[in-house]
Amino acid sequence: MKPSLRSRQEPRRVSNGVIIGAMLLSLCVLSIVKARYCATPFGKAEDQLQEQMNSSIRMETEESPARTPGEEEEEEKEEVPTTASAVTTPAVVATSGGGKGKGKKGKAKPTCYMTSKRSERCDASGDIRVDGNRSTIYVSGIDREWRTKPYARYHDPVAMATVREYTLKPLPAGGAAPACTKNHSVPGFMFSNRGFSGNLYHDYTDVLVPLFISTHQFKGRVQFLLTGMKPWWVAKFTPFFRQLTRYDVIDVDNDQEVHCFPRIVIGATFHKDMGVDPRRSPGHVSVVDFKRALRRAFGLEREAASRGGATGAGKPRLLIISRRGSRRFLNEREMARAAAEAGFEVRVAEPDQHTDMATFARLVNSADVMVGVHGAGLTNMVFLPRGAVLIQVVPFGGLEWLTSVTFKDPAADMEVSYMDYNVKLEESSLIDQYPRNHQVLTDPYAVHKQGWDALKTAYLDKQNIRMDLDRFRATLREAMSRLP
Repeated sequence: MKPSLRSRQEPRRVSNGVIIGAMLLSLCVLSIVKARYCATPFGKAEDQLQEQMNSSIRMETEESPARTPGEEEEEEKEEVPTTASAVTTPAVVATSGGGKGKGKKGKAKPTCYMTSKRSERCDASGDIRVDGNRSTIYVSGIDREWRTKPYARYHDPVAMATVREYTLKPLPAGGAAPACTKNHSVPGFMFSNRGFSGNLYHDYTDVLVPLFISTHQFKGRVQFLLTGMKPWWVAKFTPFFRQLTRYDVIDVDNDQEVHCFPRIVIGATFHKDMGVDPRRSPGHVSVVDFKRALRRAFGLEREAASRGGATGAGKPRLLIISRRGSRRFLNEREMARAAAEAGFEVRVAEPDQHTDMATFARLVNSADVMVGVHGAGLTNMVFLPRGAVLIQVVPFGGLEWLTSVTFKDPAADMEVSYMDYNVKLEESSLIDQYPRNHQVLTDPYAVHKQGWDALKTAYLDKQNIRMDLDRFRATLREAMSRLP
């Protein structure tokens, strides 16, 4: 009996083992599938949509008519204009070719390399000849071609599509190289103001902050070469450029010259949105140093905010950033009245592409508290004095991840106290546009899963805000208490 019973039980044990093994295998497969395809909406929204967040703050405005840039101050001249027939070699020639430098471990450093997910840098020394009309840079000492676009948004194909590509080529032997028509004894630095420049947020995140990171160490002895130049844009930021270079910015695409340099750097280095990583920056500078450069550029005298306002014995000033299109305040006058009753001196302003930068910078610098709905206008926080309070009004729709990376996270490094005001459904104009059971109102993260365009259309392009004045007053009281 016992052998017979054992023989009947053994197949059953084997069968049970097979079933258990199959179940474990199924669990492993399900875990892999879930990790790959079924992550939470928070994770996927942040990973996928943050890459495309540019659209949320892009101002779709037409380019301003060309304006004459402000005249540059007289500077020490280190350039020698020549004719093509008179000079065929640069004024200064280094002995080493680009890309031949040795790293710490003895490996050859490439001429062009990614400095972050968003930015590429090309750096070469020797006989450098820049022929902007042909988008070509001839470099002695390299043995292959390199192609690059000098704009710090490599992760975004929409932005990069408008950026002009430059090719670095080995310098031809003999007389085949283009003759120098203008020689420089300082390094050249090339960058672009195409992409999304013209939108204030992208002006700073994609161009100006990376430019500061990459060129402040030259202490003015660097020649800027701008590709895709917009003259009105250069005029707007000329005071800031004067903090970084002694020389007029060159429209390298169109000036009909062959510029020769002892060294060329192409492309600025990106660290983070509206920020600088002191551990990686030359000289360990921070975004506070960037703000100091802005203060010098625009003559901003006020260093610190105060509960007593600019004089220290008056009222603190509240600046409301107004908007004309979407995400505008529907009860702006009532907000201003409530702020005045709360003890603030109130100003309301609406910056746009044509706003005089210096004038608006001085207005923001005079504020102790600044409030506005998420958008490019909040970029003006770079002009706020130390200790000021920024209140970002976050539109309804689960946009906290977006508003954090754009303005909340940079604020602390800028010595600005940050507060957010999260709009409730009852304060949003969306409640009048959709039935109460509509997905836009009941399940924002389901809308997020449909992609950036769906999110932008629902929560950024069509939403205006009527602030709950009781909540707003409570927010203002907290802002007042944070002021030094």
